[in-house]
Amino acid sequence: MVTDPAILSILIVASLVVISIFSSVLSFRMGAPLLLVFLGVGLLAGQDGIGGINFNDPDIAYWVGSLALAVILFDSGFATSWRAYRKAAAPALTLATLGTVLTALLVAGAAWLLLPIDWPMALLLGACLSSTDAAAVFFLLRTGGVRIRERVRSTLEIESGTNDPVAIFMVLGFLALIAGDREGISGMLLTLVQQFGFGALLGVGGGLAMVRLVNSLDIETALYPIAVLGMALFLFASTTMVGGSGFLAVYLAGLVAGNQHLKGRYSMRRFQAGLTWLAQILMFVTLGLFAVPSTFLDVLLPAIGLALLLTLVARPMAVAVCLAPQRFSLQESVFVSWVGLRGAVSILLAILPLRVGLEDGQLLFNVVFLVVVFSLLLQGWTVKLAAQRLKLIETAQGGMIDRIELELPGRAAHELVGYRLAANSPALRATRIPRWARPSLILRDGESQRPHQAGQLRAGDTVYLFCAERHLRLLDRIYTAVDTVDARDFLGDFSLPPDASVDSIAKRFDISLPQDMRGKTLREVFTERLRGGLELGDRVPLGPFELIVRDISAEGVVEEVGLLLDDPDIVRR
Repeated sequence: MVTDPAILSILIVASLVVISIFSSVLSFRMGAPLLLVFLGVGLLAGQDGIGGINFNDPDIAYWVGSLALAVILFDSGFATSWRAYRKAAAPALTLATLGTVLTALLVAGAAWLLLPIDWPMALLLGACLSSTDAAAVFFLLRTGGVRIRERVRSTLEIESGTNDPVAIFMVLGFLALIAGDREGISGMLLTLVQQFGFGALLGVGGGLAMVRLVNSLDIETALYPIAVLGMALFLFASTTMVGGSGFLAVYLAGLVAGNQHLKGRYSMRRFQAGLTWLAQILMFVTLGLFAVPSTFLDVLLPAIGLALLLTLVARPMAVAVCLAPQRFSLQESVFVSWVGLRGAVSILLAILPLRVGLEDGQLLFNVVFLVVVFSLLLQGWTVKLAAQRLKLIETAQGGMIDRIELELPGRAAHELVGYRLAANSPALRATRIPRWARPSLILRDGESQRPHQAGQLRAGDTVYLFCAERHLRLLDRIYTAVDTVDARDFLGDFSLPPDASVDSIAKRFDISLPQDMRGKTLREVFTERLRGGLELGDRVPLGPFELIVRDISAEGVVEEVGLLLDDPDIVRR
């Protein structure tokens, strides 16, 4: 039998990943937080569990956790829209800064009373537990089957993605205080500026560079997600090396890249979804392996007391102070307080005292680990219930459910998109699908139908269409109940009378007209080019521009035409 340590390590890691995945089936049936299940798998495989694996290297545990968290944060930024960020940036960043500091101080006071530790050690413990956990929050709010009001959800997600630099700054500062490094204490503010400054600057710059570089590449489609991942991890490591927050940098890089046109963007989303799951499994299983449950008994009761104070007193007080000027309702503030989960970030920070050989480092780690388990048990298990009781769950809306990029010859950029229609979808009032989108099939009551067989669309239908990439936002406006596109995209830059001559427009903008358009009015162009009934939003290309049906009579006659320019500044020149 082969007993090579490398092969044995691969066998163990693969086994733990597979066990974690299959354990998720039990988790869904019991309603248990999946991240707690992954942590439990690590505990069972560890030296005090049935696996008996003796894993006690804090450097490796910290390395695996940091790498996994970087992947998770990049993906979370990539999936966050600018629209959500604009709505929630102010409350989220207040919570990520002032809220994190207040939480640390309140927890430190409770730890000093409950545990046999001095004040500097209590401050260090408070700092470790001060930040909410991105992995736990993103998982519960995005894949936990709960649809929360957008501003509340975005506030929680942005806070958990940006509060790590403050927590890290406090942990490093209090470690310096305990070590008696007075220069380190006086440099705490500089550390904070470095963490935030370098993290933000390199994150935004790295995201922009990532977009530009990827869009300039012409490589195999499957390589785009790998290239982006490599650049994200390079950014994380290089930012950390120069004293910035690598976690903040990858989050902001993901935010920037995810909100711009990027080659292979939707294949990246699928790739990153699987990779993020793997990162969460490896991180929580590793941290579970590193823990030694037999040493928990001495601090079990103080840890539970500290967890209760954190959940019921410290977090709510910090949230109340931070959200008071932000016009959040009482229900929303209570929910933000309740979903301040502690997770892998807190455990990772608690490993730092062990790495530097702090005398009470094991005690601190054990307390933090137990508080995290308690947080996942109590808060993670009750997020949906809390949202229901506080009446914050939104009714599911129709919208885009799938998007597949098609590799076509040349520069043709078409995609296959799918929409599930809600009862108030504007598409239900239209008589047909727009001409610039090619319907593929309609799913109704579990059966697929061709568009001409299905007839008038109904609420609950799932419609799949082929569409040019530049028109996707227009489909969002037609097939969803939310207006996600501005009037210019839908109606054009300005209005033209239907009897206007196409030749005069071509002359004004120096456009070469095809023979069949010359000498025609705009109404005649639409009638001849688009045979059959016309609909609002129907389009005809005019050189680099587009003519759009802005208004139409009951008899289907064009009453107003819009002109959409490739550059709106042309009108002012």
